[in-house]
Parts: sequence; C-alpha cells; structure tokens
Amino acid sequence: MRRFLPDTFTILLVLTVILASLLPASGIFADYFGVATGLAIALLFFLHGARLSSDVVIAGILHWRLHVVILLTTFAIFPLLGMALGLIPDSILPQPLYLGILFLCVLPSTVQSSIAFTSMAGGNVPAAICSASASNIFGMFLTPLLVGLLFAVGGHGGFSWDALEQILLQLLAPFVAGQILQPWIGNWIRAKKKILMPVDRGSILMVVYLAFSTAVVEGLWHTFSVRDIGVVVLLDMLLLAIVLLLTMHGSRLLGFNKADEITITFCGSKKSLASGVPMAGVIFAGQSIGAIVLPLMLFHQIQLMVCAVIAQKYAAAAAHRITKEEAEEAASPA
Repeated sequence: MRRFLPDTFTILLVLTVILASLLPASGIFADYFGVATGLAIALLFFLHGARLSSDVVIAGILHWRLHVVILLTTFAIFPLLGMALGLIPDSILPQPLYLGILFLCVLPSTVQSSIAFTSMAGGNVPAAICSASASNIFGMFLTPLLVGLLFAVGGHGGFSWDALEQILLQLLAPFVAGQILQPWIGNWIRAKKKILMPVDRGSILMVVYLAFSTAVVEGLWHTFSVRDIGVVVLLDMLLLAIVLLLTMHGSRLLGFNKADEITITFCGSKKSLASGVPMAGVIFAGQSIGAIVLPLMLFHQIQLMVCAVIAQKYAAAAAHRITKEEAEEAASPA
C-alpha cells in the first residue's frame, strides 16, 4: 500500500494549501513575499541549468527519433486532448478549472521523476535525462506560445509577448547562467543534491502559497464544490491513461526497443509541477492562479502513484525475462 500513499512533497503541498486557506498572505506582506518568491524561482532555474551536464545533452541528442516522439507527445498530443475536453459543458467542468487542465496540457515533462522511474523500470536513462531536460528548455518558449494560441482559439485571451519576455528573463536567463557556470560548479551541485533539495521544493511551496493566498482572498473555495474537484481528478486520470496507452503501444508500433519504450512512456506522460507553477505565475501575472494550478497539483500526485506501479511492473517483467534466459542457458547443452 505504500506506493499509493502521497510522498512527502505532496503532503507539504497539501499543508501549504491549508495554510493559505487559513492564513492567506495579503497586503504589504504579500508584496514582499512575492519578491522573495521570484528570487527563489530564479535560483531554482539557475540550479537546474548548473546541474545539467553538457556531455549528457550532446550524447542524448543523437537519439533524435526518441526525442521527437516525446516532444510531440508533450507539446502536441497533450494539447489536442486538452482542447477536446473543452467540449465538456461548464455545468460539469467550470471554465476556470478547464483552463487549468488546458494549461497542464501545454507544460513540459518532469525531470527528476521521469529519470527516476525510467531508471527503476530499466529504461534508457541517458536518453531520459536528455529528453526531460530538452522538454523543459523548449517549454520555456513553447508553453507561453501554446497558452496564447489555445486560449485565443477558445476565446479565453490571446498571446502575450510580455508573458514570453518575463519567462525568458525570470526562468531562461538564470537557466542559461547556470549552464555557463556548469563546468565549474556542476559537479559540486550534483554532489550536494540533498542539501540543495530545499531550494527545489521550497521555491515551489512559496509559489503555491502565494497563488492560493490570492485565490482564497478572492473566494476560491466558495466558487468550486467537492464535485468540481472530483471532476478534475477524473479528467486528470483520463488524460494520463490515454497518454500512457499511446506512448506504450505507439513506441512498440514505431519499432523502439523495450528500454526506449520505457523512456518514452515515462518522459512523455509526465507534466512538471516544478516548471508549471512558476510559469503560471508569470504567464497569468495579475490574475488569480489558484484554479489554474489546482489541476496540475492533482495530476502531480496521480502521475506519481500510477507511474510507480508501472515502473515496478516493468522492473518485475525484466527480472522475470532475465531469470528465464538464464534458466534456458543453464538447460542448453554446453
């Protein structure tokens, strides 16, 4: 049952939402906290850039077919599925929560969990590192562009050059700075992963607290019912199930081996909370983003639970296959 329980970070997210609901940030404190949150996010993306080894990127680029499949899944199939959910009437799925699901669909893949699950399942880890990292780099450009395009098509607003500019300044610039300094500080940062983890998680918790504080002040929990939240959970599960089926069976039809299938499955089906929450704060600046990030937070926990089970099944199947091959070799005449 342990794999179905929420991880520590998810528990912290829930506690942060509860804190924001009971003691929301407001007034001058919210202004100062917003500045501190912006600095924390810049530090987060700087560390992402400094951690990523250039050698890994160069080696991974050679497996271009796999990367193309993952990027198309992340930035084409997911958004098309999100648009299809727009056919659901507002009486079932309130528009603010639908926009949150649509935003979820245009986000890049996760980095840490995609790599972890790929490794656990016996997949192509170097390719997973490259694909997940490339997804986040491209996402800094593609996510705001897709938000502008899809939201304009649905009549929810158009593309904002200001949003793209803010993404480049607040997220991409620190990432590039980290990449530039990576040859000198990269090994140290990778070695201090446990020490630097609070920066990763703390910055996201700060954004979530600020976002939900604003939403609570504006009446978030009076706007949506438990039924509305249940609908979002079901739709998140549906999205994940469809993409998992497409990535698993599609990779087989395209002739990828088992290791690459595992990589495509985990990298293509994930959506990044670490990138999504800061991007929401920039793209929807000046707006209440509590409803925007709520579907993403729910999807985060669902994908962790489901992918943990799938990774274990892949690993068990691989162990069974190796045992069978060893038995056959032992039984064959010398």
